[in-house]
Amino acid sequence: MPPPSPESPMFDRLQDRLGHRFSDTGLLRAAMTHASTGLAGNYERLEFLGDRVLGLVMAEILFEMFPQEAEGDLAKRHAALVQGRMLAEIARTIDLGDALLVSEAERDAGGVDNDNMLADGLEALIGALYLDGGLTSCQTMIRTLWGERVKIMKEPPQDPKTALQEWAQGRGLPLPLYEQVSRDGPDHAPRFLIRVTVRGYAPAQAEGSSRRAAEKDAARALLEALEHSS
Repeated sequence: MPPPSPESPMFDRLQDRLGHRFSDTGLLRAAMTHASTGLAGNYERLEFLGDRVLGLVMAEILFEMFPQEAEGDLAKRHAALVQGRMLAEIARTIDLGDALLVSEAERDAGGVDNDNMLADGLEALIGALYLDGGLTSCQTMIRTLWGERVKIMKEPPQDPKTALQEWAQGRGLPLPLYEQVSRDGPDHAPRFLIRVTVRGYAPAQAEGSSRRAAEKDAARALLEALEHSS
């Protein structure tokens, strides 16, 4: 079956939600094309570009919004606002999954609601928008989509791995130990199961679309368990 036309209703609705009409609709289709389709020109290169554009725009927003904060605190805010989970949440607000082009097998497996795929698709969309409309269009879209999420954090968030490490060190314990329990799924959508242990306490496990994401969620789960047991 041939790929949908860039003028198809699902792409039209996505552009309405973005408030931007693409001059080069081929860029939009490429941004929404997952590697599982086997089609030439999937979103991977645009994702690479969009990741960098998002990082720059978010850094600028935070630099302006929190003029008294030190670099380390700005970095913590930045990491929280561009992490995969946040991107997936924002992608859902514009129903980005509805416009993703994936293989039938991937769609049947629920891929279009996978956090990793949604996050990658949003980054690709930002990359496509940058090429089509320039940096100003990206700044407008990112400020609109992130909205109050940028301000909602009263204090810079702490990475759960850092928080768990400080918890252990504060009690004279060795550093937390992270182990990969399993890795499943295809190369384009892997799932990692990670176990984290602090000596003398029951371990915690979490699954994620990358080892790093799974480690963070495992650390968060263990911290919550430790707080409830104290």
